[in-house]
Amino acid sequence: MQHRAGVGVGACVGVGVGVEVEGGVSQRGSADLTVGVSLWCVRMELTPFCLTLFCLQMNPDKSQFYRYDNIILTCQDHWNTTGWTVRRKTPEGGVRTCSSSWGSLSSSSSSSCTVGNIYPTDSGVYWCESADGKTSNAVNITITDRLVLLESPGLPVLEGATVTLRCRAETNSSGLRFDFFKDGLAVSINSTGEMIIHSASKSDEGLYKCSIHEGEESLSNWLAVGASRPPPPSSEASSSNSRLICHLVVGTPYLLSTVLLGLIYRDRKRAARTVAERRGSNDVIMEIAV
Repeated sequence: MQHRAGVGVGACVGVGVGVEVEGGVSQRGSADLTVGVSLWCVRMELTPFCLTLFCLQMNPDKSQFYRYDNIILTCQDHWNTTGWTVRRKTPEGGVRTCSSSWGSLSSSSSSSCTVGNIYPTDSGVYWCESADGKTSNAVNITITDRLVLLESPGLPVLEGATVTLRCRAETNSSGLRFDFFKDGLAVSINSTGEMIIHSASKSDEGLYKCSIHEGEESLSNWLAVGASRPPPPSSEASSSNSRLICHLVVGTPYLLSTVLLGLIYRDRKRAARTVAERRGSNDVIMEIAV
């Protein structure tokens, strides 16, 4: 099963905010407080303020590994808050934290985990989790004993990027020819063992695998392609946005309190008028009775 990355969503304050989700759906508003949510690093950038999401980064960035390879998994949080740990789902369905029964924590940070001399039993879904239960994107890592392995990005790539897929054979690959497949169809045959995708687009998204020509084949990997990153706003626009937010933050409480006081004054005036009318009516009734 290929597990596609998901976004750990955080809160954002803004008016008419334009949101772009890289590796997901893209929407843009017109107030031009630019928000970019990137699955590549699953990070939200709000200009001029920055409310950060969080992400699991992997080094090297690929989905398949051979037995005895090493992987470094790091939880990245722009606010540098503590309490983030790398977790994984076991084949039995349980959840384990780095260092409890697998991996080793970095000496400088509990948010970095090294998994060395990996085995097929280390295959599974990995993610970051904070002490208060927030979760990051998840990545599916496969450790294979097959003779052929496809090296492709484990995290989504940006639209327009150049992506290289590599077909690795555990045996001597000199003189071999390699086949590359996308969604079950052959898309490239060469002797270099590489397939290069220039200027990746959503149409390049799919399930890839490779094989030694008419021989052993790799497991399949899902390649995700996200929307390109929006251009950075000009300093003039950033300054204008800063002033707009400051005016909104400072002015809104005064506006609300003014409206509230006006409503209270109107209701009290209306109540006083009603009491006066009732008193006048009672006086008339008493005069008639006399």
